Parts: sequence; C-alpha cells; structure tokens
Amino acid sequence: MSSGTPRSIRFEQRVSERLASYVASHPGWSGSSAANRFIDEALRMEDHPGVLFRDGPTGRRAVLIGGPDVREVIRTVRSARGAEPELDAEEIVALVSTNTGVPRRLVEIAIRYWAAYPDEIDSWIADTDSFEEHQLQAWQRRQELLAR
Repeated sequence: MSSGTPRSIRFEQRVSERLASYVASHPGWSGSSAANRFIDEALRMEDHPGVLFRDGPTGRRAVLIGGPDVREVIRTVRSARGAEPELDAEEIVALVSTNTGVPRRLVEIAIRYWAAYPDEIDSWIADTDSFEEHQLQAWQRRQELLAR
C-alpha cells in the first residue's frame, strides 16, 4: 500500500483492541493498512447502500447484500448488452434481473457502484476470468489424464 497523508485518529479502547487483534491475526497487515482498508470500505458502503465487502478465492471484493458479487452482475450486464444491442438501459436491467433472479434494485446498485469504480471492477472481472480459465484448464488436464 502506498504511503498517504499522515493523520492522527483516536479510537475508542474497544475499537483499538479489535484493530490490534485483527492485525495480529493477519500477517503483513499494519494498524494503518487495516484501518485504511476498513475506513475506505465503510465510506464506499455509505455512498453505495446495498454494497458490502467480502473475502473470496480471488481476493476481497464488493458484493450486493442478499445478492452476488458486483462484478458478476456487471459481467452479466455486458453479456446482455452484447446479445441484445437494441435494448435500452431499462430493458437491459430488466433482462438481467429476469435472467438471473437478482432484483432490479440490486442490478442498479451494481451498475452505480461500477460507474464509481470502473477500473477496480474491470480488474476484478479480468482476475476472475483468468482464475476461471486456469481452473478450467486444470480440470481438462485431469480429465485427459483419467480418460480411458
């Protein structure tokens, strides 16, 4: 993480203890890096109600409360746009909602979050695509090895 603007913050005792415990159980993290991450995520959640953050196999990512990852919705929106270029924005949202079962409200939240952080979401999508391709290739090699 790059160095930022120094700032003195006073945490309540229980918050400070929880932060110290988190850092102790996560090698490579400092109090500053953990506090920076959690404050950034809290501010993003404040700006984008319905979004929270979760760890997973491809790293920490934005997810929709009660729904999928933001990147999964954006991948689906792009796929729908590619398959149905004549549809307007509302029709694309409706199509994605109908085909995925993700409520329109959550699809719209994902789109707004992507609009605020396109490079981040696009990078997560590229990482996910790479991860999935790697997993598929490993599965194919296993099938070839075990084939009769």
